[in-house]
Amino acid sequence: MMENNNNKKKKSEISTLHSKMEFLNARIKNDGKIDDSQSNHLINGLTNVRKSRKKTPGWDLRALHHLPRRHVAFKLMYFGQRFYGFSSEAQLEPSVESELFEAFEKTRLLLGNRKESQYSRCGRTDKGVSATGQVIALYVRSKLRAKTTSGEVNFGGQYEEELDYVRILNRVLPRDIRIISWCPVPADFHARFSCLSREYKYFFWEEDLNIIAMQSAGKKFLGEHDFRNFCKMDAVNVHNYTRNVASFDISPSTERWRGKELWVIKIRGRAFLWHQVRCMVAVLFMIGRGLESEEIIDLLLNVEKTPKKPQYTMAPEMPLVLHSCEFNGLPLSSAADTRQALCSHLENECHNLILQAAIYNDTLNCWSCTTDDEGNDSLKEISAKKYLHIPLMKRPTEPLDSYLHLVLASYVERRAKLDSGAVKKGIRELFLGAGPPEDGR
Repeated sequence: MMENNNNKKKKSEISTLHSKMEFLNARIKNDGKIDDSQSNHLINGLTNVRKSRKKTPGWDLRALHHLPRRHVAFKLMYFGQRFYGFSSEAQLEPSVESELFEAFEKTRLLLGNRKESQYSRCGRTDKGVSATGQVIALYVRSKLRAKTTSGEVNFGGQYEEELDYVRILNRVLPRDIRIISWCPVPADFHARFSCLSREYKYFFWEEDLNIIAMQSAGKKFLGEHDFRNFCKMDAVNVHNYTRNVASFDISPSTERWRGKELWVIKIRGRAFLWHQVRCMVAVLFMIGRGLESEEIIDLLLNVEKTPKKPQYTMAPEMPLVLHSCEFNGLPLSSAADTRQALCSHLENECHNLILQAAIYNDTLNCWSCTTDDEGNDSLKEISAKKYLHIPLMKRPTEPLDSYLHLVLASYVERRAKLDSGAVKKGIRELFLGAGPPEDGR
């Protein structure tokens, strides 16, 4: 197959040379002039050659294999509102990861495919979740001279002589994704397994919440516990639900709006389960509203007394941020002018968002004086309404069908190459034990 392609390419080049020769011969015979039929024949011939040699989209990465490369860690930030999560494995677009690799390919920093680049990521945030301290690592092109026979640049601290990765990538990335800094890392560095801890932040408006009760209840999360009642089940990929929360704090921010104060929950640990932070925050909000007591945390962490998770809705995803990822001796840095450009970009984005907020606020002011037929303030009545709360321990637990659905959905998303029928059978056996064969429906 390869030889046939090479032969076609050679024939195309020969055809081009023949067309040029015809053109020159015609000019010699006609004193530099050619008639319309010769001109059309020549144009059509050259057009066909160009079409046959048209490049396929993307770069031919094989042509870049001879260039030196080095293992680099990148720190990045992104606003998750328009993305279907960070990972591209779910094949839902857009994702942060797909945008990143498109930028790596467009700038010709990627030498080979994703597997060959030994790509790794620290966190896998869900749809709508943002990050200000996500870290990834992969092999990228370098302009330094390789000091090994493999073509790889040795791990070292050269920054000034290297490509300005931050500037190069930020020029092609969308406005809601930005590379913050980078540094060279050793060959055995892995963004996920080399991470010492991750810190999440969750922003919320005070809105008559009992912050003291939430703070006291949140301290119960500290230490090592089984968090299966504070996450979404993922029995295929996770068999141990024990996690260690290293720190927990609730503190006010500097933001205020219409007399309301913005607060932030900070949670740090080495690793977290699927949707763990949002489930923890949801229960804390119930405590803050006086709907549950602080002891509900103890009951849900005791898997002997509460072996199955009660049904409740997670906290919204938009206020959640992967704030930072901690590593041992990772000197992430960027050039001074690049940092200035990043600050200018963020300031412009803030100004635009403040302008949008001003428009919303102006519209809200117009409606704040709205009254109904009886002269009552309809907006205040709506905000004063309370919903009926069913205590968590009196709620039905997650049904088996729901667990099967969640596990199957997670498995299909992360193991799309496997046969879905075999997955479903394996999950049923996991929860129900081996049973009679299915009837084939």
